[in-house]
Amino acid sequence: MNLVLWVIQILLAAVFAGAGLAKLTQPKDNLREMMRWVDPVPPSQVKALGAVEVLAALGLVLPALTGIATVLTPLAAVGLVIVMIGGFLVHLRDRKKRETAAERRLEVQGAITCAVLLVLAAVVAWGRFGPYSF
Repeated sequence: MNLVLWVIQILLAAVFAGAGLAKLTQPKDNLREMMRWVDPVPPSQVKALGAVEVLAALGLVLPALTGIATVLTPLAAVGLVIVMIGGFLVHLRDRKKRETAAERRLEVQGAITCAVLLVLAAVVAWGRFGPYSF
């Protein structure tokens, strides 16, 4: 199980580091095509979310690798659970605002992606707080 948790942690770290870096480095206009939810959100909030995602990605891996402050790993996972709850709710809300069936389908896919990432982060939090802590 420890190996499974490591694989999930690395996968989550890669996903959130990539998404977070995109939010931090790209202007809002460039993000709009991939992330339609950014339209009503101020650029500063998009950047803040990107920073949270990058920090969580680092928190999933670095403390466990270094053996320093290992409690940060499950805390980072809990933080990602909270972020993914927000993402899930945003996609469900935006689904109702979309005009075409294809646009609504994309929002449902986004909600499903958030739900999967939420479950993976919850598994890491459970495992690293509980039976497979460092």
